[in-house]
Amino acid sequence: MRDWLYVDDHCDALQRVLTKGKAGETYNIGGCNEWRNSDVVALICCLLDERLPEGAPHMRLVEFVTNRAGHDRRYAIDTAKISDELDWSLAEDFETGIAKTIDWQLGLRL
Repeated sequence: MRDWLYVDDHCDALQRVLTKGKAGETYNIGGCNEWRNSDVVALICCLLDERLPEGAPHMRLVEFVTNRAGHDRRYAIDTAKISDELDWSLAEDFETGIAKTIDWQLGLRL
């Protein structure tokens, strides 16, 4: 499990910390969007199938590998402080953010 965050939301959070945060304080920035890596890959493949149907199904390109020893099962943080103290929140959910990211990577107009 990983917590996914759209890049523009991350930049917005950094700007909020710089302009409204207290010097010396620590603010966790996260997306509150926990997804398994395999689910992210499946979603990306689905979105690519829609945008590039000539290459579908893209899931055929996925190759599963063994996790490395000591691999963390979950990466997540508590974003309550930045939300409460700096009134920051996400503008994108994971699905819209990943779609925008794919479109950008493919050179499609947003």
